[in-house]
Amino acid sequence: MGIEAVGISKRFGDFVALESVDLHVETGRLTALLGPSGGGKSTLLRIIGGLDDPDEGSVHIDGLEATGVPPQRRNVGFVFQHYAAFKHLSVYRNVAFGLEIRKRPKAEIRQRVHELLELVHLEQFADRLPSQLSGGQRQRMALARALAVQPRVLLLDEPFGALDTMVRKELRDWLRRLHDEMHVTTVFVTHDQEEALEVSDELVVINHGRIEQVGTPTELYDNPDNEFVMGFLGPVTRLGPQLVRPHDIEVFLTPEPGAVEASVTRLQRIGFEVRAELATPDSTPWVQLNRGQAEALKLQVGARVWLRAARDASTLRAAG
Repeated sequence: MGIEAVGISKRFGDFVALESVDLHVETGRLTALLGPSGGGKSTLLRIIGGLDDPDEGSVHIDGLEATGVPPQRRNVGFVFQHYAAFKHLSVYRNVAFGLEIRKRPKAEIRQRVHELLELVHLEQFADRLPSQLSGGQRQRMALARALAVQPRVLLLDEPFGALDTMVRKELRDWLRRLHDEMHVTTVFVTHDQEEALEVSDELVVINHGRIEQVGTPTELYDNPDNEFVMGFLGPVTRLGPQLVRPHDIEVFLTPEPGAVEASVTRLQRIGFEVRAELATPDSTPWVQLNRGQAEALKLQVGARVWLRAARDASTLRAAG
């Protein structure tokens, strides 16, 4: 069950947005579609929701054929970056709207809306207009509105993209807790790597209309299939012939087996982190240290050190 998209292709003129994409999303999971702008993730989300039709391929939701079925008949909830709220309606009426047009009984609507407003911590703002809410509160209202009709699938297209960093962090923590309570099958589009790693059960990395890799956040971060996935899911640097994460490089003050000699070319303090830029005979790696590590090593520009990828490091040997 869940979502099954098979052989999805989509072109806009000469631009290939998706090419023979297969995607399976298990029921009850929160899956993030992650990739650069223009990579195809939002197009795939819109095809799942019925807002766009594929040129080729099919979509099934909970075992039912959805290809060609209009969005309103797919029982899918949408939340976008911009809230698209009804400005003249109260928070209560915005959340109730989908139930009202389905002509549900008033008592049922009242109970459902009050439950959702309590769930998203907006019960005290039920009578306010959307313009009287903060950006984060409006996005929580949008999620409650999407959940009101009890969708089989919830689709989120960069829902926190217009918010500042602190509000984004608060909302993604809240979204994870909300999902753990409700277990609605959710597909979440983002280009924010930290957001995807923190929120999702499963990551789907998309680039140039193709899926690069699918797996849990830990699997993709620790065992990337290729350089694109490794570079897109966190900082990387090159140590000799290897790509390695800068926090996975060991620094020694004396020669060690397997270590490469290097000289410190620059030191930069960024909060609790110390970034050391170095030069070896064949590369210019940088190393991420915490303040305690940097102080213990007493690093200075021009110092000679030895570098080695940690044994449990996430590395990707360069092709050739």
